[in-house]
Amino acid sequence: MVWLKFAHSSAFYMTEKLLQFIWQFMYFNQHELCTDAGERIYVIFPGNLNKNQGPDFLDAKIKIGYALWIGNVELHIHASQWKKHEHGKDLNYNNVILHVVWENDESVQERNIPTLILQDRVSILLLQKYNEWMESSGFIHCQSQIEQVNGLVWASWKDRLLAERMHRKAAVVEQLLKENNDHWEETIWWLIAGNFGTKVNSAAFEAMARTLPVPLLAKHKNNLVQLEAMLMGQSGLLQENYYDDYFIILKKEYQFLKLKYGLPENYQPVHFLRMRPVNFPTIRLSQLAALIHVSTHLFSRFKEANNIDEVKKLLDVQCSDYWSEHYVFDEPSLFKKKPLGQQMIENIIINSVVPVLYTYGKIYKQESLQYKTLEWLQGMLPEQNTIISQWKQINIEVQTALDSQALIELKTQYCETKSCLQCAIGNSLLKRIS
Repeated sequence: MVWLKFAHSSAFYMTEKLLQFIWQFMYFNQHELCTDAGERIYVIFPGNLNKNQGPDFLDAKIKIGYALWIGNVELHIHASQWKKHEHGKDLNYNNVILHVVWENDESVQERNIPTLILQDRVSILLLQKYNEWMESSGFIHCQSQIEQVNGLVWASWKDRLLAERMHRKAAVVEQLLKENNDHWEETIWWLIAGNFGTKVNSAAFEAMARTLPVPLLAKHKNNLVQLEAMLMGQSGLLQENYYDDYFIILKKEYQFLKLKYGLPENYQPVHFLRMRPVNFPTIRLSQLAALIHVSTHLFSRFKEANNIDEVKKLLDVQCSDYWSEHYVFDEPSLFKKKPLGQQMIENIIINSVVPVLYTYGKIYKQESLQYKTLEWLQGMLPEQNTIISQWKQINIEVQTALDSQALIELKTQYCETKSCLQCAIGNSLLKRIS
């Protein structure tokens, strides 16, 4: 085992999180462990990491000399930080039984709290690897070692990542419910509309949807022209003057409906730049209008669906006839029917339908509904996006939408934030060299 006298090296930078990680998993040399005063220490249990105010670890069990102590542990990079942070004046620190430090620049005299120094008890290889990750500019920091991770570690970590992703998405849904007085149909309308806008126009489409309540759309669901007029008008696409007959009809309908219902302004513009014509906002809004036209009580129908095929069928819509020969107003194109497409349908299910139904099951304790949404994810192909493509490039298996959702969570919430110490993959790799 190789150990590092950290104070003599400028190659590494110790952080509080790294020190917590080393203590939590006891990745230090425990042979003849002693306090700064020479008393023998046996760490029976390092304690539970405290994410709230107070000492870093709670309820630790440590034998110091011949006495067994049960209490809290405080960690610092420098021992002098105890005084600097004025812990001696804070009642939360009265039950500290051990002060763990990286560098002992000043002993703690208050209540004779024992001090343990870890500076020369940690593997230099662990520190080298962690610092290498922190400086990495690759797709993920542990890219060159990730294939070493055991399959069981991957499986359990993916389950945890999926649970975290569903929890985060449920929090978003719950916030929307607060904003619309627990209106489930309205909530799923907002989310689906945003989904139709794809990444570029998601915010603008959701803003548009918020100006057109579900009851208002229901009044006009049998008139596709009026639906397109409202959606495109509220998205700012009917402000120009075109000579196309269909544009003139839409603009006239919109002006009438806007006045009749006092529709509010939507100040978020839609964009056409740097996207494929099939994703133009005109095409997506026509498809969205078609979905409203052919469906009733979408949330209820999704909730009652028995399988994923029924859900896909509900979303299987296409543009109106005009848009079969256009991508934008006044510019005819070759005739081509423009259905929503299976990839887009599954994207909507993954990012709108599943989160809403999962949240409903969570709130009303309907576990069967939650399991059903996860089965739908299991039955769909993985998403096709840059993140998933890059995971595949480094030989990580992605077979279903369950996998892709877990890996997107891993990339965005752990890799991009450099949270390697909280990641089971990072932990597994560091454990090998601790």
